[in-house]
Amino acid sequence: MSKRVRKAVFPVAGLGTRVLPATKAVPKEMLTVVDRPVLQHAVEEAREAGIEHFVFVTGRNKAMIEDHFDMAYELEDTLQKRGKVKEYSELMADLPAAGATSFTRQQAPLGLGHAVWCARDIIGDEPFAVILPDMITLPGARKTRCLAQCLEAHEKHGGNIIAVEEVPPEDTHMYGVVSVAQDFGQTFEIGGMVEKPAKGTAPSNLIISGRYVLEPEIFKILETIEKGAGGEIQLTDGMKKLSESQKFFGVRFDGRTCDTGSKLGFLMANVHFAMERSDLGPAFKAELKKILAGL
Repeated sequence: MSKRVRKAVFPVAGLGTRVLPATKAVPKEMLTVVDRPVLQHAVEEAREAGIEHFVFVTGRNKAMIEDHFDMAYELEDTLQKRGKVKEYSELMADLPAAGATSFTRQQAPLGLGHAVWCARDIIGDEPFAVILPDMITLPGARKTRCLAQCLEAHEKHGGNIIAVEEVPPEDTHMYGVVSVAQDFGQTFEIGGMVEKPAKGTAPSNLIISGRYVLEPEIFKILETIEKGAGGEIQLTDGMKKLSESQKFFGVRFDGRTCDTGSKLGFLMANVHFAMERSDLGPAFKAELKKILAGL
């Protein structure tokens, strides 16, 4: 019986070069999609899935992230004194419980695998989730977001879980791609993984999409593995090594994923998330129709 997944790692040390100059002084994770930071959307997804402890792997100039998940006494006091009950209640609802957040530094940009390894002492000897906060998700037909579907698969299969999505075959060279060994429908056993395969050589059109559940044995592998693509410690390389001794399963996420790390993806995320809001969606759609009519 697998241990329950209680902790999630958020690698948030990246520089956000794809969306400069917006990220020159503001962490890319703190750019807002509608009315909350990108990272807040990812944390909400984790909380909805039942995650209890949020581990942020940060870097220099990321203090704003820590402040966001802390009390803001002056603001809270002002809202209360001015009778802003709704705004105050929303702030309090977003605040993690005391002791539910941890922050650790990745002093050098040595890759995603290295960032995950930096959380080893906080995670300890238990399975954990990894959430790439650039990628934020909306539910599909199953009414749950991506991490919840990954944790459901972990309860069913155990082992390690990777969320995947389909892309056109001609785009597979831009992503990490998995192959299918045994198919169970929404989930499947993974037969292999390859990072950015040459055009025409991908084993499938199923790409790794930024949500993982990993067993703690990954840490010893990441500690000793050689640097891979870009001179960095690649998480995919670590998972491939771990797959030699443990099973990996894929989850076909049935909702929508928005890549806020690119300018176009960031714009589309604002559109999709705004349209899903009951308080903004109808008026926003009406404005979009006016804009489209004028094109």
